[in-house]
Amino acid sequence: MDFASLIMSAVISALCVLISGPFLIPELHKLKFGQSIREEGPKSHQAKSGTPTMGGLMLIAAITLASLIACGNDARVALALFVTLGHGAIGFLDDYIKVVKKRNLGLRPRQKLLGQIAMAIVVTFIGTEFLGMTTELWIPFLNTVIDLKFFYYVLVFFVLVGTTNAVNLTDGLDGLAAGTVAAASAAYAFVCIHFGMAELSAFCVAVAAASLAFLRFNAHPARVFMGDTGSLALGGAIAAAAILTKTELLLVIIGGVFVIEALSVIIQVISFQTTGKRVFLMSPIHHHFELSGWKETKVVRAFWAAGIMLALIGIGILKINFGK
Repeated sequence: MDFASLIMSAVISALCVLISGPFLIPELHKLKFGQSIREEGPKSHQAKSGTPTMGGLMLIAAITLASLIACGNDARVALALFVTLGHGAIGFLDDYIKVVKKRNLGLRPRQKLLGQIAMAIVVTFIGTEFLGMTTELWIPFLNTVIDLKFFYYVLVFFVLVGTTNAVNLTDGLDGLAAGTVAAASAAYAFVCIHFGMAELSAFCVAVAAASLAFLRFNAHPARVFMGDTGSLALGGAIAAAAILTKTELLLVIIGGVFVIEALSVIIQVISFQTTGKRVFLMSPIHHHFELSGWKETKVVRAFWAAGIMLALIGIGILKINFGK
């Protein structure tokens, strides 16, 4: 695969989103697939109530089409698509129950967990049995590996669940998740090239291009939200790239914004349950900055900048460890 294939993947993915948006958004309006805004959230967000959700369908279609055309029959890409589409399906069911069935909690946690466990098992089994993946874990900085054996299955599960839920938590402000996912997936395109996985790199480029194009409709003021349909799918795509390149720990750096968002929720819950006090004005942490007086656009741009910086640091760590 040459550079032209990467460009083709990006163009197809971006055009698919840009062309489908003007058709899908009005249909979502007609179907009244509007987002319900939590009462306990920032008061300024109440104006967003009714904005169409499930815009993630555009992202999923774009990534799938670009991958099928630009990546051929590559097995790693097929597995990455399986993870992306599988999590997208879980997110779609969650959105459908919330929006159409009017059940605010959507899928029950146990139902989501069972689906993610099944995907973790399939990914690890196919990866180790058919794609030559080992059960070893690469340790950045030390540049060494340890064999986790059975516990590698556990690691894959935590990477999938942790990443998808962290991206989902990040999707709380207009354009926030789309921009940070674009930075992380672009970084993983470089990681894939480093390891000679050109087709998987094209997949990551498709994810990045779709996310950037989605900002045309999702940047403030958002005309559509990606919903769990999009955030879980994008989280699955990034997690798949990390697993297939055997850089699971590097994902903690490249996806650092998602890690911080998830940690802020965990810290807030633990603090409130143990001391009755909140560490942040509101979690996830992007809401803390909003309630501190920052404009939504300022918070989003700051987090985008942090996402780009962490993505570059992740690439730098890879180059330092491998001396290239």
